[in-house]
Amino acid sequence: MKKILISMVVLFGLSVLGWQIYQKASASRTGYKRQRKMVPVAVEIAPLRKATIREVGRFTGSLYPFSQFTVAPKVGGRLEKILVDIGDVVKNGQLIAVLDDDEYRQQVYQAEAEVEVARANLQESRDILENTEREYRRIVALSKKKITSESELDAIEAKYKTQQSKLKVARAQLAQKEAALKMARVRLSYTQIRVPENNANNPRVVGERFVDEGAMLAPNHPIVSILDIETLTAVIYVIERDYPKIQLGLKARAVTDAFPGRTFTGRVTRIAPLLREKSREARVEIEIPNKQKLLKPGMFVRVEIEFRQHDDATLIPTEAIVKRNGTPGVFVADLKQKRARFVPVQLGIINAKDAEVLRPPLSGFVVTLGHHLLEDGAWIILPGEKPEASLKGKHSKPLRKKKNPSIVRRKI
Repeated sequence: MKKILISMVVLFGLSVLGWQIYQKASASRTGYKRQRKMVPVAVEIAPLRKATIREVGRFTGSLYPFSQFTVAPKVGGRLEKILVDIGDVVKNGQLIAVLDDDEYRQQVYQAEAEVEVARANLQESRDILENTEREYRRIVALSKKKITSESELDAIEAKYKTQQSKLKVARAQLAQKEAALKMARVRLSYTQIRVPENNANNPRVVGERFVDEGAMLAPNHPIVSILDIETLTAVIYVIERDYPKIQLGLKARAVTDAFPGRTFTGRVTRIAPLLREKSREARVEIEIPNKQKLLKPGMFVRVEIEFRQHDDATLIPTEAIVKRNGTPGVFVADLKQKRARFVPVQLGIINAKDAEVLRPPLSGFVVTLGHHLLEDGAWIILPGEKPEASLKGKHSKPLRKKKNPSIVRRKI
């Protein structure tokens, strides 16, 4: 029984001691919060200004020629001559390579001879038909006078029809041989390899050369590639967030490492109607004039596209934007009262440096540094000021250190 009483006394004493410690800690935290509210925050400020702001999208991509194709022979043979090389300027219809044409010339000679034979056969058939026709008319006249027999009339009539059919066959054979001659001449012309004709009148250049003279080529074996670089196409890929902002005809500015400090302008000409499922990006093509031929296909480019522009907009530095309870806003600095007031704002265009404030109308200065420590109505210290000067006449009396009544001092 005595042990139980002792234990209860000890527990009671520990409880009282814990309660006193809790009260001391609470009082200490309360005093710290009161002091924190009274402590001003050193901040930096910047003025609001009126200016033009642009929303610009920045992308990367590559340059491609406006048109590109490979020149190849339609017939096989040994490459006898190649008349162009890398970088040479070529025009429509220009001769660029020649194949060995001995075999194809012999085919043309043979086809011409066959045409002459077919023409001779046709003339022979015509002559026979004319003789047969005269004989036929004579027999018909005699038959009307009852001088010749019916069998003789039938025989000459059958012979006349046969000669007419032979004449048609001779004509068809001549047409066939003439077509073969044309084909032989076309195949012979294929040994003269030229730049294809098209609607583009711009001079083009040889991009690559794939073979040398003396090589044996099969049909459709590439010889050179031809590029049109008077205008280049910059291909970029736009993410889903920026895709609705891209419109045909938007101005674009491109820069490349090959020409630092120089900007090339162009316009958006094509927008893909779909986004790739894996990357969620859409292909966008920008045509860039290249009259001086400084840009080359394959170069890496950085492209800026201006989506929209607002004139006379109210601008604040982007670092001035803060969020309180999920609402974007700014701390407006009251230079007279040395206080910061939180103002929720509706933002417009935002770029790397500035942000546009649509509502409400603002003027004066905003806090750009130190706002993470601010609350609405907090005291602030501006650069170059001393805390005492900023608080002079504005704070209540400083907090006095209270004696803790729980501490009993004893005189020794």
